[in-house]
Amino acid sequence: MDHRSEITKLFSFIFVWLITCSSLLSQDNYGKYTFTPAPDVWYNSVDGVRLGIRVLGEHEGSFKDGPHRLDAGLWVGTNFPDNPISYYLSFTEPVRSISDFGEEGSVQAVSSIRTGFSSHSLSLNKRWQDGFNELRYKEVSASFSQQKMYDVAYRPYPIQWSSGWKSLAGIEFMLHNESDEKTFELNLDFQQNLNPESPSFSVLNAEIWNKLSLNEHFGLALRVFGGFTSDNTAPEFLYTASYAQPINWLGNGISRAKGTLPTSWLDNGLAQISGSGNLRGYTDTQYSDLSVAGFNSIVALNTEFEFPNPINSSLKNGMIGEFVFLKSYVFADVGTVFEDNPVLLDAGVGLQFSINIPDFLGKPRGFALRYEIPFWISEPDAGKSSFEFRNLIGFGAVISL
Repeated sequence: MDHRSEITKLFSFIFVWLITCSSLLSQDNYGKYTFTPAPDVWYNSVDGVRLGIRVLGEHEGSFKDGPHRLDAGLWVGTNFPDNPISYYLSFTEPVRSISDFGEEGSVQAVSSIRTGFSSHSLSLNKRWQDGFNELRYKEVSASFSQQKMYDVAYRPYPIQWSSGWKSLAGIEFMLHNESDEKTFELNLDFQQNLNPESPSFSVLNAEIWNKLSLNEHFGLALRVFGGFTSDNTAPEFLYTASYAQPINWLGNGISRAKGTLPTSWLDNGLAQISGSGNLRGYTDTQYSDLSVAGFNSIVALNTEFEFPNPINSSLKNGMIGEFVFLKSYVFADVGTVFEDNPVLLDAGVGLQFSINIPDFLGKPRGFALRYEIPFWISEPDAGKSSFEFRNLIGFGAVISL
C-alpha cells in the first residue's frame, strides 16, 4: 500500500529525534526506568475481537511528569483482516530550557496505524500554571501531522472520509480556571492542510465552557461552540448538527471503528457521539444525516440546568463520591449549520453517569454515558412533530466540567 514508504520515513525520523532529545537531558534526579504492561481487549466488526497489550513507561519517582514518558499499545485482530496488526505509540520528553515546576514545556511524538487510519505527529507543548494551583492554567501546542484513511472497511459512513494524505500544521490554545463556585474553559484549535498534492483547506474550532454552582444542589452549565472550515475541506473535518466531526470519532474507542457501536443505533439517531454543535434533538433529522457529507460551518449554544437526585446524593456521601457522579438536568440547545438553514432549537431532560479521576495535572480523565429525552425540537423533518418522544444514548459529556 502507498502509505508504507511514507510511514517508514516518518517513523525513522521520529525515533532519531527521540534518541537525540533523550541524550540531551540528565536523569540524575529519577530512579530506574519501569514499564507497566496491561492486557487490552476490544471489538469491531472488521478486526473481530482485538487482543493486545498496553504499556506505560516512566522513571520511578517521576509521577508521570518526568522524562521519557511512554504510552504504547500493540494489537492483533482475531478476524485476521488485510492488516491484522495495529499499534499506537506516544512519547513525551520535557524540554528543560522552557520548563519550570508545574509549567512544563515538552516535545511529543505520536504514531499510530489502527482501524484503517494512519496518523503520525510531532508537537511542541507549553503549560503555564498559577503557582501551585493545578486548576488554573494555560496551555499552547504547535504541531505537524500526517494522516490518511487507508481502509474504508472500518468506517461506518465512508462518504464522510477522504482517502489522500493530509499534512496538517496546527496550533491549539487552552485556558482553564476552576474554583468551588465556577469553572471556565476556553479552547481554540486551528489546522491548515499543507499537502500540495491535495486541496488546501483550513479548520478553526472555538469552544467555551462555563459551569456555575448556584448553591449546594443546583447548577447551571453553558457551552458555546463555533466551527468554521474553508472550501474544499476534507469531509472528515465537516460538521453535523448533533455529532462530533468524523475525525474526532477516532479519539473514542466506542466510535473508532464500525461495529463496536451498532450502526443501526446511529442510523436511527439513538446514539450520539458528543462534540461539535451537540444539538441533541436533531440526531435523527436531515441536519445530522451521517450518510451524506457534512456542513462547512456551525455555531451552537448548549445549556444544562442541574437539579438534585437521591442517587447522586448517596454517592456524594460515600467513598467514591469524588469520582463517580449521576447528574440529572434539563437541557436546551440552539444553533445553526448556516448554508441557508434555519436556527435549530431543542429542549429535554437527561441523566449522565460519569467517572472522573483527574490526572497529575488536574485534568478530567474518565468517561460519561448519557440518556436524554429531547421532547421538543423547532425544526422537525417533514411529517414529524415538534413535540414527540425522542430518546438517545450519548457517549461523552456535552459539558464535561
